[in-house]
This record gives sequence, structure tokens and C-alpha cells, in this order.
Amino acid sequence: MSKGIGRAAYRPVGVLLGIAAGAAAGAIFRQIWKVTAGDGEAPIATDEDRGWGEILAAAALQGAIFAVVRAAVDRGGAVGVRRMTGHWPD
Repeated sequence: MSKGIGRAAYRPVGVLLGIAAGAAAGAIFRQIWKVTAGDGEAPIATDEDRGWGEILAAAALQGAIFAVVRAAVDRGGAVGVRRMTGHWPD
């Protein structure tokens, strides 16, 4: 199988995995925020009742979780495509 076909095979898989990664990261963030902050709702940037520190801490935690989940899902998807096609998706 050519490299072009491997890339084409990974594209729809990558999109679906990206959507799943976003949903999983959001769920993980909500659970971690509940445990660490003791609050059911994570703050949003325009919440007048929350301070800068809490807003920025929540954003940093959410970004870190999303990046790790996305990298793990992307890597797993690429490994799966290589196993199926014999080529690493570039």
C-alpha cells in the first residue's frame, strides 16, 4: 500500500479520534476539577465571581489535559493505521 493511501486512510480516523479525544478530555477535566477545587462547575473566563488565579488555573489544567489526551489518541490512531496498512501516516 502506498504512503498516500496510508495518509488517506488515517484522515477520517484522525477526525473521529479528535472528536472523541475532545469529549474524553472534557470529561476528565470536569472530574479532576471537582476533586481538586471541590466545586461542581469549572469557572469560565467571564464569570464575575471568580478570581484571576482560579480562572487561569482552570484554563491551564484544561489545556494540559486536552494536550495529553489528544497526543495519546493521535499516537494510538497512528499505530493502529500502521498495523492495518503497514505504513505510518504522515
